[in-house]
Amino acid sequence: MSETLTKAAARNIFYGGTVFFFVVFGVLVADSVTDAIAIAKVNPITPSVAAGKRIWERHACFDCHTLFGEGARFAPELGNVWLRYGGDKDPDGARESLKQWIKNQPTRVEGRHQMPHFDLTEQQLDQIVDYLRWTSRVNTQNWPPHISG
Repeated sequence: MSETLTKAAARNIFYGGTVFFFVVFGVLVADSVTDAIAIAKVNPITPSVAAGKRIWERHACFDCHTLFGEGARFAPELGNVWLRYGGDKDPDGARESLKQWIKNQPTRVEGRHQMPHFDLTEQQLDQIVDYLRWTSRVNTQNWPPHISG
């Protein structure tokens, strides 16, 4: 066997490797699409959830809070706030508690960071709570590791 790689062998390795990795890429894309479709059936994005996401973006909640570990880390993680408020056990109670918490900001507790008051309507509060409820249903593979966020 020759110790040098011929041009033909190099070309064959290149083309073979290219085809192999395109096939692997195609399989991974198909798997991702299949997973996304299955997730959308379990946790659909409703118009209210989409409106809540727009409120989240318009009021720049990301500037202080994290969601799924991404964000400013100035304020608590909100990906599991629905669960922290007991939404898995008492959805109506959690909804009202979250809405009241948002309405009552800032708390003016000395020595604590304060969330601003946003003057959201009842419909907007319902939409942002629907968005936070939706985020709690996303499979984050146990992130954050603690329910406290």
